[in-house]
Amino acid sequence: MNSDNSMENQRPLILVTNDDGITAKGIRSLVEAVQPFGEILVVAPDKPQSGMGHAISVHDPLRLKKSSVFQGIEAYASSGTPVDCVKLAICELLKNRKPDLLVSGINHGDNSSTNVLYSGTMSAAVEGAMEDIPSVGFSLQDFAADADFTASQFVVKQVVEKCLSSEFPHHVCLNVNIPKVDEKELKGIKICRQARAYWRDSFDRRIDQFGNPYYWLTGEFENFDNGEDTDVFALNNGYASIVPTQFDMTAYHVMSDFNNWKL
Repeated sequence: MNSDNSMENQRPLILVTNDDGITAKGIRSLVEAVQPFGEILVVAPDKPQSGMGHAISVHDPLRLKKSSVFQGIEAYASSGTPVDCVKLAICELLKNRKPDLLVSGINHGDNSSTNVLYSGTMSAAVEGAMEDIPSVGFSLQDFAADADFTASQFVVKQVVEKCLSSEFPHHVCLNVNIPKVDEKELKGIKICRQARAYWRDSFDRRIDQFGNPYYWLTGEFENFDNGEDTDVFALNNGYASIVPTQFDMTAYHVMSDFNNWKL
């Protein structure tokens, strides 16, 4: 990857990653959608890493192997998490050249509401925001391996064009979710807030061949938010949602309450 910032008419550098693995259909669709906008570098996990959140590898060595998955595009598969991929790209592969945009996804399954906390897709985008790189995580409300990403690609192109042509806020990323609809059925794109919705967890307890119990995490997603300005509402009504997201998790609205403790 060329690190010479003095090149004239240099195309925007777009870093692409995901959490479903470098061979997933979603990342292939994302690369196809963003390729016309600039120079592409792909660094993605060599296997599925869904639900890893902002995990990083501290006890295992990281491996990085050049990949030929994307014809004519520089790509690497990493043994690490999505956040590891972003760190490796910035620190080892790019060194002196900073990406103009980081895009993550397209995830198989939506990352609306509190799902953002568990999402490897969005954690990669949050890591980009921490590095002050304009970053976007894209997710489709369809878990199928062969999901139709046509509508998602339409949304990706709209969002990426705006990200590259507009002033992007510092240390913020975008959580973009696309409903499972045909491109012609997509009603539009809405700027939203994160819905107040949670997983009601449960575990499926089973017994292995040795008589020992093991557990599969399951549960139901419950929405407790009746607002019509949320990401869940948008998705349920045929709109793609965009939630501006930050890594500062300070609960500013209750700081005065705790100051009253007079510690």
